[in-house]
Amino acid sequence: MLTREGHQKLTEELEQLKQKQEHLITQIEEVAQPDEFGEDSLATQLKEELEVVNDKIDKISETLELSQIITGKPVKTNKVVVGSNVRIRISGNQEKKFIIVNHMESDPTQNKISDQSPLGQALIGKRLHDEVEVDAPVGKITYKIVSID
Repeated sequence: MLTREGHQKLTEELEQLKQKQEHLITQIEEVAQPDEFGEDSLATQLKEELEVVNDKIDKISETLELSQIITGKPVKTNKVVVGSNVRIRISGNQEKKFIIVNHMESDPTQNKISDQSPLGQALIGKRLHDEVEVDAPVGKITYKIVSID
């Protein structure tokens, strides 16, 4: 599941990576003249970079191909799913609000947490007022689901 915004962002990133891929291939063709010691080190470096770009293209392409876009107005539910806005109370009175998103569009700075993160995994499928415990570097933290939109 991807949000419409996340799908658009990944589509744009895929296009940029494909352009970079073409540019790297052109550069490799231009510098791939072996010297007396074998292949030029620049060509080797460019090939390694191309391999990384190809891997990213494959991952994003697969995600876009297999994902569904969350469309329309979210249905009011008391169960956490990808696309849910979840407000939680942390071991006491402090509250935070997150949107649960696909791991490819997570952005903690915008409170978008991955469904694959420890907190995201703990919240998926839970209902309003459920409590979940998550292992964190500081120890176990208990979260209570206060609202789901």
